[in-house]
Amino acid sequence: MAVAEELHFGRAAARLYISQPALSNQIRKLERTLGTQLFVRTSREVKLTAAGQALLEEAPLALAGLDRAAERTRLAGEGMSGTVRLGYPPLASFETLGAILAAVESDNPNMTVIPSELFSAEIPGRVLAGELDIGIALHPEPMTGIRTEVLRCEPLAAQLSKRHRLANANSIALADLEYETLLLFPRELAPAYYDRIMETCERAGFQPNVRAFPKPPVNAMLARLLGAHEVGFSPASFAFHSAQAEPGIVARKIVNPQILAEWSILWPARAQSAAIGRFLDSVRRCVADNDWLPPPEETAVA
Repeated sequence: MAVAEELHFGRAAARLYISQPALSNQIRKLERTLGTQLFVRTSREVKLTAAGQALLEEAPLALAGLDRAAERTRLAGEGMSGTVRLGYPPLASFETLGAILAAVESDNPNMTVIPSELFSAEIPGRVLAGELDIGIALHPEPMTGIRTEVLRCEPLAAQLSKRHRLANANSIALADLEYETLLLFPRELAPAYYDRIMETCERAGFQPNVRAFPKPPVNAMLARLLGAHEVGFSPASFAFHSAQAEPGIVARKIVNPQILAEWSILWPARAQSAAIGRFLDSVRRCVADNDWLPPPEETAVA
């Protein structure tokens, strides 16, 4: 570039802080590599050949591309860019997922997150198989090769039609649901979550009547509640947001006792990429900023 712009080997060498013979040698090597002459040299002047002129026009674009590639490489090496494949269950799709993605975007604007909606029971296996880099799940089952960290504890809430007999209550005692039909996801989609609901109902003095459909779309389950024949259970963050989106549905706190849902984040135990490490750092900041976990001294009723 310097020789093409100066059209003088001596001035170009001085500009580059190298000797003129060294510069001449580099130009000859470049011409041999390209298989064409770039300069016409005489004792009085230096001129660009047609090939040299073409290289002069293209070189800035190539150098800019090289700079971009170097910067992307640096960012990827530091975990500030790259791609993270994230699996999450439908009940995380409102507040929990949104807050995490916002934190990651704020901390890592060059990172690409590819989210996939899956059920909690599917996510650990997908992470272990390398199909996902990070997972969010409700009460995930322990699995060798997977690391987990609790990221949020929140109470369950009831979702019901505005026409339901309990719709006007400020909160609903769990025992008041003894003769209701609970609309839940099948146990195999989140076994520990399902079992916690069953066990807490039994401690409240009743065996719940449950209706479940295999892998039902969330919107279809909400639509069923409009008939006022069933009561839905879901984490409060999802229940209250979905009630705002569906005019015929209300959400009410469940009390005496509460049932707590526990969200966890999962990642492979094997050597992780820098991008996964930065993603986890953003998640931990999000947890702290939103007070998603109770103080260590608090004990939850489950």
